Amino acid sequence: MDSFTPENLLLAAILIPCLIIAIVFHEVAHGWTALALGDSTAKDRNRLSLNPLRHVDPVGTIVVPGAMLFLGGPVFGWAKPVPVMKNRLNNPRFGMMAVGAAGPAMNFFLAAVGAVVLGLFATYFAGASSEFIEVAGQAMTTFIVINIFLALFNLLPIPPFDGSHIVEGLLPPSAARIYEKARPAGMLLFFGIIALSWFAPGLGVVENFVLPPVTWALNQYLELARFVAGS
Repeated sequence: MDSFTPENLLLAAILIPCLIIAIVFHEVAHGWTALALGDSTAKDRNRLSLNPLRHVDPVGTIVVPGAMLFLGGPVFGWAKPVPVMKNRLNNPRFGMMAVGAAGPAMNFFLAAVGAVVLGLFATYFAGASSEFIEVAGQAMTTFIVINIFLALFNLLPIPPFDGSHIVEGLLPPSAARIYEKARPAGMLLFFGIIALSWFAPGLGVVENFVLPPVTWALNQYLELARFVAGS
């Protein structure tokens, strides 16, 4: 298969660990925020651990993104959601907004960490072999991009993504109840968007709606890397 090229295998070797780190920290951020706001469910079920095995969904974290990579489709994935009991939060309305925002915020933070490391690498390993620099630079840039994409992806106001909890908290109670009833249709809408991006590339779903914000954010983080590198 043409998909199993050395370049794609290298990309998979870089992408999958980066995706696991991004997803695990994302989920743990939800759990820690819920705990701070009164809900210990994640802690009680031992989901505040950074051990990937407690969060990784074999299908959603490894099989799906790996298969999409080799098939040439849009790469995405998911983990086992950290359990949060809304009624156990001190302020359920605000609490769910904060818990929802914590995951994307963690990914934006991880992207910043990746940019700082990239800048330090450029400073202290400038004399290393060109192949080593290329692979390491690709790995760190991939880590930044994955965290940007995961943060923006989860901020979509489509149930059950994190953005839906933020929107629900901002809506008046009557509108929030109507919005909550639409949750079962959220995943159907999401997979419909994925299908459009794959089977109808002429519509430019990825090029016109996904890439611009990701590219803009990536440029900001690369500016941070250049600042750290002193260039």
